Amino acid sequence: MPSQPLFEVRNSPVHGLGAFALRRIAKGTRIVEYLGERVSHREADRRYEDKEANDAHTFLFIVDSRTVIDAGVDGNEARFLNHSCKPNCESVIENRRVFIEAIRTIQPGEEMTYDYQIQREEDDPPGIEEVFACRCGFPECRGTMLWPPDPPKRRPPARKPRQGKRARKTNRKASRRR
Repeated sequence: MPSQPLFEVRNSPVHGLGAFALRRIAKGTRIVEYLGERVSHREADRRYEDKEANDAHTFLFIVDSRTVIDAGVDGNEARFLNHSCKPNCESVIENRRVFIEAIRTIQPGEEMTYDYQIQREEDDPPGIEEVFACRCGFPECRGTMLWPPDPPKRRPPARKPRQGKRARKTNRKASRRR
């Protein structure tokens, strides 16, 4: 006999559709696997390159440096969990599979959310915060789904050494972002 589902998808006050608990879900429960077509980063970029710059709505989940899950193709209900700055779930990656787990007890009727922590990129366009604005409504809301919440400080360009003087060597390592 199949078990009763843990959640249902319905209209959300946070954004569009959301996932709502049908019964009490204990902390630590593995709720659902995030499913969809597994594609390369290049293919994911190609699929969504024609989207308007102010439309960040996709069902993409980065698994690792090679793989992205596109839940817009063959995805399941996991794609409807919305972002929150004060989530009750988290995403867990195991053996290149993505699961959503409860990080606290969730009551029946409560919307299930996790922190998307969308990684900032060095080439993010101006206004990216508006594109990825958070709508969770919690007093602790950081205002964005981006991580880290504040953009990195831009360093002024390095000065070129004057003619006839030797450039000073530095031992700084350039930071790389993923």
